[in-house]
Amino acid sequence: MSTVLYKSSESAASAAADRGNTRAEFQALISGCGVYDLSSRAKISITGEDRVRWLNGMVTNNIRDLAPNHGVYGFLLNAQGRIQADLYAYNLGESLIVDTDATQREKILAHFDKYIIADDVEVADISPTVACVGIAGPQAWSILRKAGIQVPELAPLELCSPKCDCACDCLQCTLVRGDDPAGCSYEIWLAPDKFRSTWDALLAAGATAVGADALELRRISFGVPRYGVDIHDRDLPQETGQARALSFTKGCYLGQEIVERIRSRGAVHRQFTAFAVDGALPEPGTKIFVQENNEAKEAGEITSSAILPLPEGDRPVALGYLRREAAGKDLRAGTAKLRPVALPFA
Repeated sequence: MSTVLYKSSESAASAAADRGNTRAEFQALISGCGVYDLSSRAKISITGEDRVRWLNGMVTNNIRDLAPNHGVYGFLLNAQGRIQADLYAYNLGESLIVDTDATQREKILAHFDKYIIADDVEVADISPTVACVGIAGPQAWSILRKAGIQVPELAPLELCSPKCDCACDCLQCTLVRGDDPAGCSYEIWLAPDKFRSTWDALLAAGATAVGADALELRRISFGVPRYGVDIHDRDLPQETGQARALSFTKGCYLGQEIVERIRSRGAVHRQFTAFAVDGALPEPGTKIFVQENNEAKEAGEITSSAILPLPEGDRPVALGYLRREAAGKDLRAGTAKLRPVALPFA
């Protein structure tokens, strides 16, 4: 049984709900193909002549040099360099689209509004007009093709308008390749009234419907931190280990001075880390202690944990932050022993 860390809100298709067989759903995601509802993701459109320059000055990654039909992952920081949100930004040519978790929508909109001064920029929440079907697993590409969606070769976070010959009759959709470590996930952005027919076409092609619990296991298996769970507004970018979110050649942005200062020093005091667990699975929030000279000293904290139902057997694992000086020492969280390991788990 997995440790459930969150529940996604249900859509009309109830695709994000727990579907009752998390073990089988997770197996589909890592060895077959799972389909899931991402319609609760927020989509924010940014238009206006200054949109590229303005957003480039707001986020940690390079928007200035972002090619059309490509995206990047990045953070929003405050002036102290602390992470206020994470997001994906895509260049659609005439506009930019920011994609983020729905729980961050209002915070990001308020952040954007605060920093539009004399810029020719318009920000609009278009979430109600965009539904999203997610599909992942080593068979995802072939399932899409079988469903009649002609998938071209795409780079991570590249998008296109695919040719479709399928029963879903989506007329026009946007296909986005994900940037997950396994490299086998896609998103289909489409009109809300086309969600059900597209969903059914993918199931008919052989995909397995999966819910929030299985998706959480997949996230943990890849060691991808989630904002609000593993990343909070007190954290610094380099502590999260997400180098993919940072550009050091893009020019100035809010919080850049702190990020550059950390880079010049060469390291941070603590680092996001994956752990193998020997013993009772520690709950998120459990402190990590290092044993030295018969004394326990606090050395970090667990942020996510789960028992992964892998083909070779169940494997208890955890994610969290560990202080640099504790690496290689005897680590414990609750009654369990911890051992830092490389990612991915699965």
